[in-house]
Amino acid sequence: MIVCRQLVIHGRVQGVGFRAALAREARRLALAGWVRNRSDGSVESVVAGEAAAVEALVRWARRGPPAAHVTRLEESAASGQFAGFEQRPTV
Repeated sequence: MIVCRQLVIHGRVQGVGFRAALAREARRLALAGWVRNRSDGSVESVVAGEAAAVEALVRWARRGPPAAHVTRLEESAASGQFAGFEQRPTV
C-alpha cells in the first residue's frame, strides 16, 4: 500500500547534515518526496511510497544522523505525487 506522510523534525537538526542524510535514506528506501530546512530551525519532509518503507524512514528520522539530536517528530497524513526525492531550499 502506498502512503504519504509529512514529517516535521525538531531539535538539533540543522547544520548537522540531517537534510542530506534524510534524502539519502529516502532514496535508499525507494521513497519519493522532498526535504527542506525551515526558518524556525526544524526540518520538514514529505515522503511517499510503500507503507513499510515510509515507516522505516520515520524510525530513522527519530534518530537522524550521528550529530543530530531529535527532540520531537510530528507526523501527519499528506498527499501529492512526486518523481524521485529532492532537497528543497529553506523556507
